[in-house]
Amino acid sequence: MKNYLGKMKGAPVSRGTPCWRDALWSWIGAFLGMAGVGWISSQSIEAHPLLMVGSFGATSVLLYAAPESPLAQPRNVLGGNVLSALCGFATWSLLGDTWIAAAVAVSTSILIMQLTHTLHPPGGATALIAVIGSGELHELGWAYAFFPVGAGCLLMLVVAVLINNLARHRRYPQHWL
Repeated sequence: MKNYLGKMKGAPVSRGTPCWRDALWSWIGAFLGMAGVGWISSQSIEAHPLLMVGSFGATSVLLYAAPESPLAQPRNVLGGNVLSALCGFATWSLLGDTWIAAAVAVSTSILIMQLTHTLHPPGGATALIAVIGSGELHELGWAYAFFPVGAGCLLMLVVAVLINNLARHRRYPQHWL
């Protein structure tokens, strides 16, 4: 029991001074990625409010502030979000927008992402949004996984490749597959 409880104590952490240049590159990438998604959303009359999927905010943190993370690589971003959107819609189709459907969608999307090596934490939110989303979102059906989710991820990935590689000390992606 002592060993078990001891694991919860954690270890001391040493944090260096944050690099303002790195933070600025992250800001520029996140701004351009989300602005691009927003602009495309505003041009698409039918899907205007739908392209701005809430999980894209968390995807932006990974893509632009932690581009070296395995969870931020293109396979994970695109695959994790699209598979999770499909999982979420399937769950909503079978179980409706209940609390149990939300739990099934999130947990099953995690399972699918782990088994396909596409783990991307915002994917859990993408699956949840498919269950608890608006009637407009549900009307999109299976297409939700491709537009807005797939299209938005592709746009943010293009921005991540272009912006992250402008900084001398950044390299993105670390790998494509």
